[in-house]
Amino acid sequence: MAGKVWLVGAGPSDPGLFTIKGKRVLEEAEVVVYDALVGQGVLGMIPSSAKLIDVGKRANRHTMPQEEINQVLVKEALGGKKVVRLKGGDPFLFGRGGEELELLKKNGIPYEVVPGVTSALSVPAYNGIPVTHRDFCSSLHIITGHKRQGQPYDIDFEALVRTRGTLVFLMGVSSLGDICRGLMDAGMNGDMPAAILQKGTTARQKRIVATVADLEKEVELQGIETPAIIVVGKVCALADEFSWFEDLPLAGNKILVTRPKQLMSVMSEKLRKKGAEVLELPAIRTEPVRTNEKLKKCLRDMKQYQWVVFTSPTGVQVFFDKLKEEKIDIRSLAETKIAVIGQGTGKALEDRGFYADLMPEIYDGKTLGAALAKECTGTEKILIPRARMGSQELLAELKTVKGVQIQDVATYDTVYETQELIDEQKEFKQGNIDYAVFTSASTVRGFSQAVKNIDYTKVKAVCIGKQTAAAAAELGMQTAVARMATMDSVVECLEELCSTERV
Repeated sequence: MAGKVWLVGAGPSDPGLFTIKGKRVLEEAEVVVYDALVGQGVLGMIPSSAKLIDVGKRANRHTMPQEEINQVLVKEALGGKKVVRLKGGDPFLFGRGGEELELLKKNGIPYEVVPGVTSALSVPAYNGIPVTHRDFCSSLHIITGHKRQGQPYDIDFEALVRTRGTLVFLMGVSSLGDICRGLMDAGMNGDMPAAILQKGTTARQKRIVATVADLEKEVELQGIETPAIIVVGKVCALADEFSWFEDLPLAGNKILVTRPKQLMSVMSEKLRKKGAEVLELPAIRTEPVRTNEKLKKCLRDMKQYQWVVFTSPTGVQVFFDKLKEEKIDIRSLAETKIAVIGQGTGKALEDRGFYADLMPEIYDGKTLGAALAKECTGTEKILIPRARMGSQELLAELKTVKGVQIQDVATYDTVYETQELIDEQKEFKQGNIDYAVFTSASTVRGFSQAVKNIDYTKVKAVCIGKQTAAAAAELGMQTAVARMATMDSVVECLEELCSTERV
């Protein structure tokens, strides 16, 4: 039985511009055939179980010819797979989506098309350029700037000039001079405003606004990187007045987030709202201890414990999942007090209808241990369900109280992760990463396992607490520590650092 192919537009780069339907389809994909212009944030949504096929199309550097891409889609679909053809922008706007559908139709393969947000609209918008404005123009024209090597342009420049509308050229950076001269030779005034917009919606967004006569010269002076689009029209003069994206506090910064994948989206979203481009590296993942007779025994006799201590949201999740699995009534916790490290752990507890009896203002094991020790008289039994490789500082503080019995139970393991979609080592070596966010010492260790052979002294690490910063400092990283061990405080720390650098 044949599978099905979805042609999905991934938008310009910012994952916030990826459509809801596109995300849903992508998350169900079994095979993903993707282009070079698909943003890293969208690539991060691909399920780990999917087969990945990189066709990497970019001007004059095609990893795979179009004819071969077509055959790949047919082959995978005939194998019964759910295939997503993931393209930057929109699949039908100079994306050769029509050619791919022709072969699918010929082979009787069902398909759907999920439109994407085109860079022709979104990139000007992120640069403060409205592509239409009733005072300046009433039409928009999108033209491919790409031409075959050694061949003249097949563009009717005179017709374009007669429209008096906004002109957007995609894939035209290498032909910028020919485009500008073609327009002026066709009668366009050399004083017409024009702009070239680099890497729109990313941290490396840049624009050069000039006139049609001067744009090529300005690009030679200032430099430009691909991908970039060319916009010609009176609306380009509005860019400085209407610009907004670069005014966001974290705009112009690419930030690596290293949280476990299941916890990553909250931090990433907070950073993106502030204008940052986020590269997600799930440096660690957590796995519950499968056969855990020790925990079962503790749960069946919870009434013997005066305190239970949670050091992470994952610890809370595993504990309560195990209670449910063993069909143990939560009322067995009625006489047990609860201590936690940090607001995140407290929130995970509150989501289950419980509130911490003890949560020190400083979120680390040493402080919690000292605070809990003051609550103990020496007769207490304390249960600590946590990661197998948990900090010893908590235990050291509790052991200062004579008579206290501690049951330290490993409920989950921290496993170091790697991924194949994005080359983080290359990102650091090219200087693309401005800051790296670490929310635990284990994420630092996971990062060092995943990203090797780089100069760690050039890594600017923003850490959630002192223990995390100490682990980063051991590798030689430059460290900054959030005032409080919360995600919001980490974001505030980044804002302060970026504000200082802008000055």
